[in-house]
Amino acid sequence: MNPQPMVGVLDYVLLLTMAKGIEELGTAPIGKLLLKYSLPAVVGTVVSAVYNIVDSIVIGHAIDDPNVVAGIAVTFPVMNITTALGMLIGAGAATRVSIVMGQNDKRVAEIILGNCIQLTVIIGLLYAGVFAIFMDPILRMFGASENSLPYAREFMLWVLPGSVLMNMTFSYNNVMRASGYPGKAMLTNMIGAVLNCILAPLFLFLFKWGIRGAAIATDISMLVTAIWVMSHFFNKKNTLHFTKGTYRFNWPIIRGVLYIGMAPFLINICGSAINAIVNNSLLSYGGDDAIASVVVFNRYVTVFIFVVIGICQGMQPIVGYNYGSGRYPRLFRTFWLAAGAGVVITSLGSIIGALNPRAIASMFMQDESQIECAVNCIRITTVSFWMVGFQVVSTNFFQALGMAGKAMFLSLSRQIIFMIPLLYMLPHFFGLDGVWSSYPISDVLATIVTGVMLAVQIRKIKRESILKSEETPAEITDDI
Repeated sequence: MNPQPMVGVLDYVLLLTMAKGIEELGTAPIGKLLLKYSLPAVVGTVVSAVYNIVDSIVIGHAIDDPNVVAGIAVTFPVMNITTALGMLIGAGAATRVSIVMGQNDKRVAEIILGNCIQLTVIIGLLYAGVFAIFMDPILRMFGASENSLPYAREFMLWVLPGSVLMNMTFSYNNVMRASGYPGKAMLTNMIGAVLNCILAPLFLFLFKWGIRGAAIATDISMLVTAIWVMSHFFNKKNTLHFTKGTYRFNWPIIRGVLYIGMAPFLINICGSAINAIVNNSLLSYGGDDAIASVVVFNRYVTVFIFVVIGICQGMQPIVGYNYGSGRYPRLFRTFWLAAGAGVVITSLGSIIGALNPRAIASMFMQDESQIECAVNCIRITTVSFWMVGFQVVSTNFFQALGMAGKAMFLSLSRQIIFMIPLLYMLPHFFGLDGVWSSYPISDVLATIVTGVMLAVQIRKIKRESILKSEETPAEITDDI
């Protein structure tokens, strides 16, 4: 890095404070540290989940056509691809940054930062271009019918320009958190979500712009949040920022980022593929009402999943730093606290879904036949949802360790190995209920596989810890 002049005592104190913020990942009590890093992330992700819920509620009640809910459902897997591209770069960059910062190699972290901005823009533009050309065939592939296609097409035409900004925001918000700014990363989600919650009702109810109003609200929100995130990394006073000499492609670093980011990328891509299979199965066995039920299910579980993801985002820099610096006892305590919290959250989701599915469905829908279909969906799909918290945290644990292959396998085991075969087999015997049943059965099988792999990996790390003998009495007795 080119040295920057330090002007005045305040700048010096600021730099010392930022350095301390990184070092605390290896010294502060685990319980307080996980709470400090997870709470802002949880708040940010929950705000995003609330935005998704409010947005769906507004669309479902502002437009008096049941087909609009099915149209929005078709766009979910498409938007999930945008998230996947953001995760490909953002999750990989955040993990690599955490590990190299734990190794006190700030220069490599800056090179990661400079390389990833180019990747984000290039991949985002390619995605937007390809989708714009093949929009109708892609939407039909994801389950759009003649009734829902016009709504899906209109929404995507207007939201597509914001996809590059969405990629940029998602990617660099992860890096912001990993470089020691969890509170500021939380504000990123809050700014976009709050702005969207204000603009969407304004554009739909007051301006009567229809479904394009929701898309324009999303574009504006993404523009504001992208400016917010990128201004952080152009500020030379921050711990990690853009510097000269870091923009030239460094292929070993790019491969490392993409290798780690490939796991969450494939998770989301497989999620989109699963949604395509699910939507087409639902179209065959339940029509547009069944596809609309996916909106309710997805929006409901998103709240709980996003809380767990927030916990994982708080866990990631702590695990990455302590793994990079060889503090293995701290690494294990961080994981078990996060896993316990994740199971509590998803168990709450299972209980609420079982007790009051009609109230959940009525929030998003007006049509009684759609509500009845959604009630049945929620009752079946949330039976084993309580297990998902453990699986999500465990998968992110492997990712935070840089073990992208294992994280990828765990994610794909649920969606590819278990769920896809079930989606093709069960509906032949149980019809629409067979589609819904594939969710809980996949959760059970994937959780078993996750537990076995986790136990093997923990034993392996403990053996390495004994061989290296790097832990000290102080590290072993840190307070939780």
